[in-house]
Amino acid sequence: MALDPSDIDWNKHALIPVIVQDAATRMVLMLGYANAEALKQTVETGEVHFWSRSRNELWRKGATSGNTLTVESVHLDCDNDTILITATPHGPTCHLGEQSCFGQPTDSGGIRQLWRTIKDRARDEPPGSYTASLIAQGTDAVARKVIEESGELVLAAKNHETGGDPVRVVEEAADLTYHLLVLLAERGIDLNDVEAELDRRTSSRSR
Repeated sequence: MALDPSDIDWNKHALIPVIVQDAATRMVLMLGYANAEALKQTVETGEVHFWSRSRNELWRKGATSGNTLTVESVHLDCDNDTILITATPHGPTCHLGEQSCFGQPTDSGGIRQLWRTIKDRARDEPPGSYTASLIAQGTDAVARKVIEESGELVLAAKNHETGGDPVRVVEEAADLTYHLLVLLAERGIDLNDVEAELDRRTSSRSR
């Protein structure tokens, strides 16, 4: 996450645009500006800082609302004039209470949204949450559910092979996917790491 300020092509106000993207869902959350001090604080504290052009001061995102952004990675673009930060949001990013300053995208569901929800349950441990309860039981309990759901998916597939309902295959695949993600969350492994490994394997096989 190291970033050398001398590599940056600062604008005439000694600022650089900073795009913040949700590390789990890949949703673009907001655009802000940073000066050298804001970048320094972002890297050193692990929380996103900006330079407020309207107030002419340094500010930490979420300092008053509590909706902070925990830094996962920092990247400078190919022209050295824009920064991309992937972050884990704690609460809505937009001051209007929305998840993103750009509104709710139509493709925000699916596995990425499920992963976001599972990570939230693991962190917040809300009462009555099945996800939080399962994670609290530890690796053995979650792993047993993965094994159970794997078996049920295989049975549904074999049943479909002999004329059974394909909907059962879809339902069991969804159950298995959910419990697999819970296992990753319980072990503190990010879905991004799994995707990176899949990308690595795809790249190596295409050579």
